[in-house]
Formats: sequence, C-alpha cells, structure tokens
Amino acid sequence: MRILTVFGTRPEAIKMAMLVRHLNRNPHFEHKLCVTGQHRHMPDQVLELFELTPDFDLNIMQAGQDLTDITCRILTGLRTLFQTYRPDLVLVHGDTTTCMATSLAAFYAGIKIGHVEAGLRTGNLQSPFPEEANRLITDRLANYYFAPTDRNVEALLREGVNPNLIIKTGNTVIDALLHISQQVVGFSEQVADDLQQLFASNRKILLVTGHRRENFGDGFIQICEALRELAQQLPTLEIVYPVHLNPNVQKPVYEHLGDLTNVHLPPPMGYADFVYAMKKSWVILTDSGGVQEEAPSLGKPVLVMRDTTERPEAVEAGTVRLVGVHRATITQAVTELWNQETTYRSMSEANNPYGDGLASQRIIDFLTSVVG
Repeated sequence: MRILTVFGTRPEAIKMAMLVRHLNRNPHFEHKLCVTGQHRHMPDQVLELFELTPDFDLNIMQAGQDLTDITCRILTGLRTLFQTYRPDLVLVHGDTTTCMATSLAAFYAGIKIGHVEAGLRTGNLQSPFPEEANRLITDRLANYYFAPTDRNVEALLREGVNPNLIIKTGNTVIDALLHISQQVVGFSEQVADDLQQLFASNRKILLVTGHRRENFGDGFIQICEALRELAQQLPTLEIVYPVHLNPNVQKPVYEHLGDLTNVHLPPPMGYADFVYAMKKSWVILTDSGGVQEEAPSLGKPVLVMRDTTERPEAVEAGTVRLVGVHRATITQAVTELWNQETTYRSMSEANNPYGDGLASQRIIDFLTSVVG
C-alpha cells in the first residue's frame, strides 16, 4: 500500500512524527511524507528533532496569506503532486487548514483518506475558528477514522459513520510526548541562559501559550491584561510566555507586557525545549489543543483560555479547567491555584484520559489488517 502523510503546522508535525517513524520502518507500506509549508520554520524544527525528511514540500508559505490563500495553494499543489505520485491512502491530522484542504484534494483525486484525531467536536463553528469546520469537513470526506477517545468515537457514530471504519487509538501526541520526555534532561543551547537559570530556580513559573485566531483583537488584550494583573499582584510568580510569530499575537503581548520584570517573552521554543519547560512549570495557561493533552501526562494543571473545548475529557477528569479569555476569570483561576494547595494538588494528580503512548502502533495495526 502506498501511503502519503501530509501536514503543514508544528502541532501536526509533533502529533504525526511517531506515526511517520513507524510507517517508514514498516515493510507493508511504501510511505512518503509531504509538508505543505502552512507554517515554515516551526514544523522544520520538529522534523529535525524526530529525524524525518519530507519527500515532497509544497512550500506554500507567503507573507500575509489568509485562509483562502492557504486552501487554494494546497489544492493546486496537491493536484500537481497527484499527477506524478498517486498514493492509495492519504493520512491527515486534526483540524488545520492543511488537513481540510488535503482531504478535499484527495477526495477530488479519488484517493482514500485516513483522519488521525477524528471525531473531536465543540458543536460551535465559530469556536475554535476555523478548526471546527475543518474537522467536520475532513470527517465527512474520510474513509478511515482514528479517534482518540470514547467520546470521539461516539460523536462519529452519531453522525452516521460506519463503526467498522472507526478505530479508537488514544492520541498520538502522547506517543511523541513520552518519546521526547524520556530523552530530555535540560534545555538546549537555543534557550537563553537567563531563562535556563529561571527554570532551574525554585520559583513558581506560569507557562503561557496563546495563538488562537478567534482570540485576535480584544481576546488577546484581555489575556494580556490578566497576565499584567497577575504579575503585579503576585510579584514572586514568574510568567514565561514564548510569543507566537503571528503579528496579531506579538503586538498586544509586547505592548502590554514588555515592561514587567517578572514576565519573560522569549521566542517560540523547539518542541523538546517546550516539553522540558512544561515539566519544570507550576501551572500552564494556554489556548492550545495539544497542550491540553500533553500537560496532564506531566502532572501539570492546565487553565484553558477558551469558552469551549473539543477535548472535554480532561475537564471531566479534573486536570483541565476552562477559564475563557476574560481578564477576571483568568486572574481568579490562577490566584486560586496560588492560594489553595489542595486545589492545585487535585488538578495535578488527576489521570490523563488521552492515551498510553501506543496510538501510532494501533493505527499501524489497523492499516496492516487493511493491507492483509
């Protein structure tokens, strides 16, 4: 069986890396990897970390591109690729524009689609935007569904998907996390010395990630105001916010937080460095989907700056809490964990519902059965 894996962003690269490694070594498959370039440098760092080399690179990244640009360039790029290399199956991941556009391109070409991380839902097309629409479109077009949890399986069944085409796998991000966390014992030299010294101290560190498109504008101003208030009210708390490269993120962050001595705004970290930062942090404040899955495996409470989540399992387990993007709710949630050790301990000791690190192998086992 010829299999083509396609991804274009750093989260996709992380979550598909171990599966790609498995596919490359498996004699049942002729596997090739295509990157779209939806993001450029951050996925390239992940490829280097996991020792992966793309066979094809659409290289679509252009300054100022919007969702329409990304979609059109991926569609035309894959149309050209499929004229010279035609796989039996295309594997996509999650809910990015790369995932959706690749699925559409494969559908147009009559090529089967396997969706890794299928069945996640919020029920709100605007939250997250455009991810909820992307995964709905992908699942409508897919032929095989690799669903992380029981809830994801149930969502697909409600939508009429054939149960024989759904495989509960756990989440592949746990495969990557466990692989890297076992190897990482410190930061790389790419992390500045002062930041390394901060994480080596005994100070409590609030690690922040924020980049969601639906939070651009007032949402990020609210987030920054909350962080500013926390930095002033809790002077012994250190806030570390690796700032996403998007100008819509950088502008409000630097304007509102750049003058505070206990707020640190480094550039984005490589994945291995970020895993180590999570391991050494006190609490993680994020709007990321992947971090909601990773941090509980490291025993870290997660406060999610969103009003909805397609990953409610960890909320129900007690290790993740939704706090929205309002200044008051963010500051209140962090302050509660600061003041109440029992609440902190309860969140940090909750079980992670997202898997055991064997998701990629379960996908391989299913695909092998299809070949057989």
